[in-house]
Amino acid sequence: MAGIVNVGFSNFVAAEKIVAIVGTESAPIRRMMVDARKADKLVNATQGHKARSVILTDNSHVILSALQPDKVARRLESGVQEE
Repeated sequence: MAGIVNVGFSNFVAAEKIVAIVGTESAPIRRMMVDARKADKLVNATQGHKARSVILTDNSHVILSALQPDKVARRLESGVQEE
């Protein structure tokens, strides 16, 4: 597994910290995003685009990405760093 993963727009996350990569469609995930924002644990890496995936980390941070969850997962598996 790669040391860092590009989550879009030249934003990177440490691969070993990632616990899950999920979509943004469900109500529980949306509530989790709101709770993380209130707790100052939300990192918005979308550069103003629509959030399409939510990356959950082992230290309770919630990272928003404009990439689809499957694309982030492929980058995590392959270690691809380019846009």
